[in-house]
Amino acid sequence: MHISEGVLSAPVLVTGVALAVAGTSVGLKKMDYEKIPQVAVLSSAFFVASLIHVPVGPSSVHLILNGVNGLLLGWSCFPSILVALALQAILFQFGGITVLGVNTITMALPGVICYYLFGKLINQKRGFISLVAAFACGFVAVLISGILVAISLLFTEESFMSVAKLIVLAHLPVMIIEGTITLFCVAFLKRVKPELLGGIYGNWKEKPIRSGFNL
Repeated sequence: MHISEGVLSAPVLVTGVALAVAGTSVGLKKMDYEKIPQVAVLSSAFFVASLIHVPVGPSSVHLILNGVNGLLLGWSCFPSILVALALQAILFQFGGITVLGVNTITMALPGVICYYLFGKLINQKRGFISLVAAFACGFVAVLISGILVAISLLFTEESFMSVAKLIVLAHLPVMIIEGTITLFCVAFLKRVKPELLGGIYGNWKEKPIRSGFNL
């Protein structure tokens, strides 16, 4: 999902920086001291997972783990992913400094979206619903990232249409893999540390959710 430097137009780059600054500001505001080690661990996981990548035109295909990142951190996944991307750009020249804002948005924003879409379902006591939602969280996060990369390319140059389609299609296997990883992560955390999955809905064991679902 790393977009290379020298590809995107100035308006797209400026928009990406503005949105990334806004998202990171919200993430830092919502991040308390107790959450810093968790943010650091997930930032490291993102950093390592996305080091192995396959170039696809002006972008690349690799694991992202933004579904897990967003699910466990919420808005704090913005600073988590931003730090990892900045280190990759400086140390390994993946992506770049000028596209740091756009790359942060394409990877962190889907995590936040899935945090709100699937957090409630993942906190259900019904194991099947919870695991299906976990798989969907990982799958949809990568799908939205692919769409955002495609949109960034299309707003730069309409001739990128074929490349944009290729990027989305190339990430289909990644979507399935990330969905499976997220499923296993949720299943493991529900056994050993379910409070990490509390998110905006609270700990499902201590604060049952009153909704249309039977708990």
